Parts: sequence; structure tokens; C-alpha cells
Amino acid sequence: MVHTIYDIARVANVSKSTVSRVLNNQTNISEEARERVLKAIEELNYQPSKLARALSSGFDAILVVSRSAKTTANNPFFSDIIHRISSKAEEENFDVIIQTSRNSHDELEKCITKIKEKMIKGIIMLSSPANEDFFKQLDVFNIPIVVIGRVDGEYNNIFSVDTNNYQDSYNLTKLLIEQGHRDIACLHSPLDYHVSIDRLEGYKNCMKNYGLPLREEWIINSGYTVNTAYESATSLLLSPNRPSAVFATDDLKVLSLYKSASDNGISIPNDISIVGYSNPSISAFLSPALTSIEIPVKKLGDAGTTLLFEKIKGKKSKHNQKIVPTEVIIKSSVAKVLEKND
Repeated sequence: MVHTIYDIARVANVSKSTVSRVLNNQTNISEEARERVLKAIEELNYQPSKLARALSSGFDAILVVSRSAKTTANNPFFSDIIHRISSKAEEENFDVIIQTSRNSHDELEKCITKIKEKMIKGIIMLSSPANEDFFKQLDVFNIPIVVIGRVDGEYNNIFSVDTNNYQDSYNLTKLLIEQGHRDIACLHSPLDYHVSIDRLEGYKNCMKNYGLPLREEWIINSGYTVNTAYESATSLLLSPNRPSAVFATDDLKVLSLYKSASDNGISIPNDISIVGYSNPSISAFLSPALTSIEIPVKKLGDAGTTLLFEKIKGKKSKHNQKIVPTEVIIKSSVAKVLEKND
């Protein structure tokens, strides 16, 4: 039988409000009444419900803000990191609320509603929008927000956990150049988020620093969907002026290049070399194995969730931004370009 505070009040012969004050550890109550209430709680083996506690102190829950489904479909990063965050939250005895939205305005309104209704004690955002007005409007609510991604602005309650996407992309492009490639294309995502901007800039600046031309037709916005990525990959691979190598800025672009190459009888790496970002859950199935930056999903999820709970508990930290290290993994998707004899 599940007992309520009404049962406790009856057994202890006190009012419901007295029981409530004891449960919330308030001081305006006599020691004798407190003892009677505590004894009744023990006799009835009363377990206060999470909902009842939340009415006075707020829910023990965190909000995980993902992007709209059209930008996350078929991207294993989002499902993998949500799983990691949920596991860490369970260790803290916190619930997880997953939020998606139609657009940024809808996303902001949903966040504000949950904050005002005390539904959450912290927020993890799984991406960092290039337009940071969103952060400015949430910062005033004095609730900790950890962003998996870069944050440019200075805020009181917004913290960042990220990899160095700019440097990683620079290093992957540099690797291709060091293998003799000069004609290097880039398949990238729309520039709505810091991660997309940083990865594209890393590629561009590396090409410029090595004195290589940036050809507009080889820098392709490949969208967020399987279809747009595959169409972009196929258009590039079948073009009469095909590059010798391609840098792909996320898993979806990598998979589209591999699929299109297979469909059109193009050999990796003999006909085209490929580098990009990979997720452990899919990289093991690529043949030939991809030379890549492997996204440290587990470390990002752990670091972001740990930081959020530190802030929820009021702990101080020296830095508002944390960079999770990565490394280039050399595999067999890149061929060395032999120098031509004069």
C-alpha cells in the first residue's frame, strides 16, 4: 500500500502542513511534533514521491536540447551522446528530458517554460548555434547550461565542452597535402552552427597557407540529409574535373562518399582519397578504413555531464570552456601522390 502525507498526519495526530514542514526540513515546528511525524514516517515506511518534492523544490532533472530532427537524422553522434548523458545522469539520480523543436524561437520558448516551471535544474545543449542570441536570453535565468560546442560570448551561466574542430580540420587537410595532394575538395554542412564554420575554416586556411587554390565548385554545402549528401558526393566524384582527394566534415558526408564511390566503380584510395570525421559506431564498417579524426563521443558526454552537475551543486571551476583532445587516426583511405618527372 502506498501511503501519503495525509496518512502520516493521521497517525502522528498533526496537520498536513506540519508533515510538509518536517519533510522540507523547516524549523518552525516543535520538537515533539517533529518526533511524532518522524515516528509515523518510519511506521508507515513512507517514501516521498519525486513529484511531491518537485512541487516545492523543483524536479531533479536535466534538459538535453537536441537540434531539429531534419538536421540530426542518420547522425549517430546525437543518439550516442544522449545515451552517454543519460547514463551519467542516472548515477546522479536525475531524470533526463529530451527536447527537440521546429526552430530556434520554438526551442527558446520551450527552454524558458521548463525553467520557469522548475522542471529542470540544468541544460545540456548538443550543438552551438552561430547566432548566440539564444544564449544571451537564457543566461539571465541563473541556471547552468553546458554546450557541447564552441561558445564565443562571455556569459555567467553558460559553459562549453568541445573539441578543437578548426585545428582538427586543418590537420586532416595538411595530411592530404603532405601526401602530395593539391586538388582537394570539401563536403561540408550548412553554416548554422559553430562546428560547421570551424571545420570549413580549418580546411580553407590550410589550403591558403600552403598556397593552394580554393575552387568554389569543390567547396560544397551538402546539407543535412542522406539524399543531399549523396547527391553532392556523386556530383563531385563524377565531375570531369574530379579532385584527387576529399575532406568530409561529418559522418554523413563520409558515408555518402563511400556509397557513391562504390555505386560508380570508383576506388578508394586509388581513384580518390578521403579523410574526415568518424564515429566509433560506424567507422569499423568502412572499407578501406578511414583516415580520420574520431569524435570522442564518450569523453564529450562525460565531460559535459560532469561539468553540468558540478555547476548544479554550486562548485566553482577555473575555466568556462573545456577542450577534449583528439588525434588523427591513420588508416588506408589515403594514397600518396607520386611526383611527376619533369
